[in-house]
Amino acid sequence: MAKTVIVGDVHGCRDELCVLLDRVAFSSGDTLVFVGDLVARGPDPLGVLDIARETGAVIVRGNHEHKLVNWLENGNQERDPHRLKLPRLHRELARVLRPVDWTLLCTSPLYLDLEEHDTRVVHAGVDPLVSWAQQDEETLMRIRTVRADNGARVLWGRAYLGPPHVVFGHNAAPGLQLHAWASGIDTGCVYGGRLTAFVLGPNQRIPKIVSMRKELLVSVPARRVYYDFTRDVA
Repeated sequence: MAKTVIVGDVHGCRDELCVLLDRVAFSSGDTLVFVGDLVARGPDPLGVLDIARETGAVIVRGNHEHKLVNWLENGNQERDPHRLKLPRLHRELARVLRPVDWTLLCTSPLYLDLEEHDTRVVHAGVDPLVSWAQQDEETLMRIRTVRADNGARVLWGRAYLGPPHVVFGHNAAPGLQLHAWASGIDTGCVYGGRLTAFVLGPNQRIPKIVSMRKELLVSVPARRVYYDFTRDVA
């Protein structure tokens, strides 16, 4: 039966992605969804984008893709990475991206609703105190924490009450996040951690019981550390 595979932040780790897809027995009838940040930091971003195209995957836009798309759409259609202020990492990436890559990035949605699974996929998350209609791009791309009633910063997923269940990436530091109504699956592959995916059967919903949810997760270890996590957290 066809399944839905939701993959955490790949960051150019093509080899690990291939191993993961083999492990879940991904086939042509399945649906592949990425939570964003397919590119930057890792060794083979173009290879990852090739896989995304070949599989017909949906890429939910991450902050790294968004940075490149904003750069292109704000007067840089000639794709000259020297003309606008881009960080070195993204300048190097902009030089090698092909027209088909730019098309893929520019058409990526900010979120994706998987209605049969009652699940919403975003890159970073949502503000639990704001209605969905009021969520802005910056929140969807970058949120990690919110301020609790006692003034402390807490992971936004702890405060989110759902529905729908939200699957997200972006925040590798805490590791796997399994909150009541939100699951964070950025397990830091590019930093030497693991690449993780949800594998859902037809009409299957993500259970609130953590032990049951873990049974739907598949992960593979990184081959090595590709990027020093302490350099930044963007």
